[in-house]
Amino acid sequence: MSKNAAVVLACGVTFVAMVGAAYASVPLYRAFCQVTGYGGTVRKAEVKPGTVLDQTLLVRFDTNVRGLPWDFTAEQTDQTVRIGETKVAVFKVTNHADHPVTARAVFNVAPDQAGVYFRKLSCFCFSDQTVAAGATVEMPVLYFVDPKYASDFETRGGKVLTLSYTFFPATDVKQPAKAAD
Repeated sequence: MSKNAAVVLACGVTFVAMVGAAYASVPLYRAFCQVTGYGGTVRKAEVKPGTVLDQTLLVRFDTNVRGLPWDFTAEQTDQTVRIGETKVAVFKVTNHADHPVTARAVFNVAPDQAGVYFRKLSCFCFSDQTVAAGATVEMPVLYFVDPKYASDFETRGGKVLTLSYTFFPATDVKQPAKAAD
């Protein structure tokens, strides 16, 4: 093989590797954030903690929609929770379209340092949600704040957390057909 062919082959392999890395970066970043809590990303929990502290936090709820004919609200704007206590927050979605709409919720916690300690046992955000035309549905979230929150130097003085959700159209899902006029 000539030197020119070796250079062309190396450039081609590098190009393919860079394109592959670009496609893999989003799912890898999402997985990294979910495992570490980086950037306020909430972690899924399998079991509730065995310890409940006397220290309380105020958990605020923020709801948003982007590109959807939905109203999305929290039944309560905030909850006082003891660290380690399991709580339920209920959210409500109304679909104002004349056809079912499928969407996906993305979420985070502020301040970012608290994301690693905010855990969900169940959440509508773990899967796509399809809401029928004109329907209103309630969507509960079962959550707790890990007791380690109280001993971490970056979070131990914190008194307020904000759990924020934004619903977007599920672009990788074929939306149901609109009703005929």
